[in-house]
Amino acid sequence: MGWAKYLSIPGFFDAPLAFQSLPTILSGLPLSLLLLLICFTTANIVGILVMFCRISKSKALSWVARFYISFFRGVPMLVVLFLTYFGFNLDAMPAAILSFTLVPSAFLAEYYRSALKGVGNSQYDSARALGMSYTTMMRYVIMPQAFRIVLPSLGNVMLDMFKGTSLAAMITVSEMFMKAKIVAGASQDYMTIYIEIAVIYWLVCCVLGWIEHRSERHFEHGAVKE
Repeated sequence: MGWAKYLSIPGFFDAPLAFQSLPTILSGLPLSLLLLLICFTTANIVGILVMFCRISKSKALSWVARFYISFFRGVPMLVVLFLTYFGFNLDAMPAAILSFTLVPSAFLAEYYRSALKGVGNSQYDSARALGMSYTTMMRYVIMPQAFRIVLPSLGNVMLDMFKGTSLAAMITVSEMFMKAKIVAGASQDYMTIYIEIAVIYWLVCCVLGWIEHRSERHFEHGAVKE
């Protein structure tokens, strides 16, 4: 790999080291993606549940949901990670999954609530006119339309969550950034390795962004027009 030296920038970027360390760093990518998949799914489920509590006619449920949203939107992810890992003595992976579920779900609850408001009143009126129950109306009429509205926000949350998985290295989860830290520490060339990991995160986010864009285009077909 002698040609790699021609891509180097003396004192700034060591290309041969970057190429040599690539397999080690990428060995942590599957765990990063697995963490994203699990937490994005659970955060959406919890977010929808919190949203329904937030709009509930029960004042108790509504205020609990308001507090949940306010708290987890206001506390840094790293603090939540440390609370679950050091405070509650959970193992690293469960602590990461719990943390990456709680914090994003608070934002998702508000995104879904805003999306419900974006569904036209005529859709609610039509569903009621057909004699649909509240549950049936939400399941088959309102939520599918709200999902189309909220999809771009879901894409942003997904990208933020993937980048945020790097914080799991702070509690010893052996994901991609943790691998990069180990390589950087061994080589003592932090600039090269951190430039490399930055490019890898960017490229993966480009792929995830493309998937999100294709999903938007797919769900645009058949969308109800007011």
